[in-house]
Amino acid sequence: MYLGMDIGTSGVKAVLVSEAGAILATAARELALSHPAPLWSEQDPDAWVDAATGAVDDLASRHPREVARVAGIGLSGQMHGATLLGENGRPLRPAILWNDGRSQAECGELERRCPSLHAIAGNLAMPGFTAPKLLWVARHEPDIFERVAKVLLPKAYVRYRLTGEMVEDMSDAAGTLWLDVGQRRWSEALLQATGLDLRHMPRLVEGSETSAVLAPDLAQRWGMAKGVVVAGGAGDCAASAIGLGAIAPGDAFLSLGTSGVVFRVTDRFAPAPASAVHAFCHALPGLWHQMGVMLSAAASLAWLSGVMETPAAALLAPLGERVDGPSPIKFLPYLDGERTPHNDAAASGAFVGLRGATGRGEIVQAVLEGVAFAARDNLAALSAASAPIVEVDLVGGGSRSQLWAQICADVLGISVHRVEEGEVGAALGAARLGRLAATGEDPAEVCTRPRRLASFAPRASVTAAYDDAYRRWRALYPALKESA
Repeated sequence: MYLGMDIGTSGVKAVLVSEAGAILATAARELALSHPAPLWSEQDPDAWVDAATGAVDDLASRHPREVARVAGIGLSGQMHGATLLGENGRPLRPAILWNDGRSQAECGELERRCPSLHAIAGNLAMPGFTAPKLLWVARHEPDIFERVAKVLLPKAYVRYRLTGEMVEDMSDAAGTLWLDVGQRRWSEALLQATGLDLRHMPRLVEGSETSAVLAPDLAQRWGMAKGVVVAGGAGDCAASAIGLGAIAPGDAFLSLGTSGVVFRVTDRFAPAPASAVHAFCHALPGLWHQMGVMLSAAASLAWLSGVMETPAAALLAPLGERVDGPSPIKFLPYLDGERTPHNDAAASGAFVGLRGATGRGEIVQAVLEGVAFAARDNLAALSAASAPIVEVDLVGGGSRSQLWAQICADVLGISVHRVEEGEVGAALGAARLGRLAATGEDPAEVCTRPRRLASFAPRASVTAAYDDAYRRWRALYPALKESA
């Protein structure tokens, strides 16, 4: 048996996976976000630990025999979050998350301090990344910065609390702007640019390697044997790729989670910072990946659900499983700024085209289409960076909606496939990495593709209308940016 834990932004998911690769059980715990100032987004690191251990407690209480047989554990997590620890290993402040936009000025400072940043890290300096956050802390909270002994990412902090070891995998480390992504090692030059050095960084391992063993007290708590290995694991997107079997160059998927991602596997380090495409290490040795990132995907629908005080499913139900063409309303999904292609933490969301006769359904449809248009921006950026993407698997909470899947196919102009277990892809990928660390098996034998539940092809009857709507949608960001 193998256990995967995904330390997300809105919650923690845990999955129990059999020797045959089947998901036997899942458990989840919700997490709260804090926004103490405009553009800020923070979480309590200990809440991740409580949620993770609580989810496994749930599995152990319902499936004690199966949990007792767990041989390997894998961790997945939200990327980029700056978890600052003092000498005693305790957090010095709340973690600054991936969707926090406070460090825009520090991004420019980092690029001035290290002109070789793009070549080494393979990415633009963006507020979401970890390194600019540390420059912000140094400038605005110098007393805390002076006390920083270690900087961990979210899942690395959970690992530390589970095992006592401070370790990070390559895929998550690539999202810090401190990793030499091509060489898969920490860059002393990039660390120096933020006033840090190698002593502040955790040890690095590949995602499929053993990073540590589960602490004896937790093994006893969950009825497990001693010496259960904990794999290096992966950042959430790379872990989702492992769960989808996306381990060959060219494999691609679209994630509609809290954030949105267009992801493609590459067999080499292939940076494309000019178009704000991310180039990171994959969770397996010798592989990398490119990503286009939207900061508010399913989060946009969740926001609308909250504003309208109506569950998302109830908002979608009146629209059915397909629409006959674009909504007359346009929506920019930049509720937390945007990464690809704009790299603009100050970008804001907007509805355009509202009239007195506008109904709720047109607004809901506009939100789905706005996210799909943003995904098309990402698809174009990745296709410009290398070969075109011709089809994608769909994962994340948004993958539950057949309507959204069809809109994505119509807007992107490529086939979109809903897959089995698409909502727990990152946790499943983490469990697979736990298995690889425990057994040393061939990744191709373990990281198989899930069954496709449904495929959605672009409809000729609406693609021309969506092409036109997309062109008009693209004109909104620069127009609103100029008038802001």
